[in-house]
Amino acid sequence: MTQLYATYPSLRDRHVLISGGASGIGASMVRAFAAQASRVSFLDIDRQGGEALVRELSGVSAHTPSFLPCDVTDITALRSAIETAARTAPVAVLVNNAANDSRHRVEDTTVALWDATMAVNLRHYFFAAQAVIPGMRALRGGSIINFGSISWMNKQPGLPAYTAAKAAVQGLTRTLAREVGRDGIRVNTVVPGWVMTERQLALWVDAEGERQMDISQCLPGRLQPADLARMVLFLAADDSRMCTAQDFIVDAGWT
Repeated sequence: MTQLYATYPSLRDRHVLISGGASGIGASMVRAFAAQASRVSFLDIDRQGGEALVRELSGVSAHTPSFLPCDVTDITALRSAIETAARTAPVAVLVNNAANDSRHRVEDTTVALWDATMAVNLRHYFFAAQAVIPGMRALRGGSIINFGSISWMNKQPGLPAYTAAKAAVQGLTRTLAREVGRDGIRVNTVVPGWVMTERQLALWVDAEGERQMDISQCLPGRLQPADLARMVLFLAADDSRMCTAQDFIVDAGWT
């Protein structure tokens, strides 16, 4: 069956800020919003990957994306990058995507590893939202989209600090939605299943992983970064105007 995907007129010229946009799901979202003629700014610690993505999209879309190199665990640098991005236009959509799911055993988890995991998977989500909310209030609306994970729902072993952070993301989404809802700002969580990014394929997808997906997913096939990007487009667009404080799971029916 031929698959046809939506175009959202409300996303044209809308300023979208994406963290972790240089690769994987983040890069797919940069491409998807650029194709909708949005103004895209994206942050990433990977300077080479970010610059390559800008070159790829330069002249292809209505607005060439803007790349701001940034370590999101450095909150001062994060605030500065967001302030720079907002000079071009107020940020109407924030996608908190940057994360790191490196494996770690309970017995090997140190205080330093725990704190670093929270910094890259949870802390910057709050401070990025804090930085864009005043501008969204001035716009009288906006959309904040946080990335969660099915890992904690499925009791996945081997990454306890990561799963704790991702469970907390959904709590953060709900309380922020209540805090800013009267300002017309929507806050939701997108919860991916096992997405076939370059990182996952290189590090963790093996024959046993393939078997697990075949058994656990209701739908056949493999989740691709673009499948998550299309859900994010919907949550960023006016079509989802009454959706907030919700978890939108995209996992082929695994959970």
